[in-house]
Amino acid sequence: AAVAWGPGQALVMEDVEVAPPGPLEIRVKVVSTSICRSDVTQWQSTAQPDLFPRIFGHEASGVVESVGEGVTEFQVGDHALTVFIGECMSCKHCVSGKSNMCQTLGLERKGVMHSDQTTRFSIGGKPVYHYCAVSSFSEYAVVHSGCAVKVSPTMPMDRICLLSCGASAGLGAAWNVADVSKGSSVVIFGLGTVGLSVSIYGGCYCM
Repeated sequence: AAVAWGPGQALVMEDVEVAPPGPLEIRVKVVSTSICRSDVTQWQSTAQPDLFPRIFGHEASGVVESVGEGVTEFQVGDHALTVFIGECMSCKHCVSGKSNMCQTLGLERKGVMHSDQTTRFSIGGKPVYHYCAVSSFSEYAVVHSGCAVKVSPTMPMDRICLLSCGASAGLGAAWNVADVSKGSSVVIFGLGTVGLSVSIYGGCYCM
């Protein structure tokens, strides 16, 4: 895994122990991962110096290597996409049909797993912290089964990893937040993954 030992410090390739998946978790062999601006921002930030060493990355595609107790939606060998905001399918936000801000599997900011508030990574018996409960800058990652989506094995892994955050954020901004409709005039500032995804949706004028 590419491990950050401190804020802004260069990532170092390290041998990391990855624990087996716990209940309702899966362990994914990461095939492709992309880098998001938020990875860079949090790597540079000195706001949480105690959350190092840390493995960043949250946009990943891969193959399910093992499944934990109680997992029914995934089997070993399934192709999967990680998501950093999951769905428990039972809290008021998940059942509302209007929000994806799950109360159980929402954005994780403490560097641990949602289920038991511990890490699945370690070096020499000492914990290595997660990022967004994904940590895709690693050959293997353990995620909650509600923080992954099964995808077709025909999908190109090196491209669909962008759907984990950047592409879905852009499309969601256009569809759900801005509510862009036919005939709308829209200007997009920036042409990263988010901006390009908005422009693909609407054929908008970009700058």
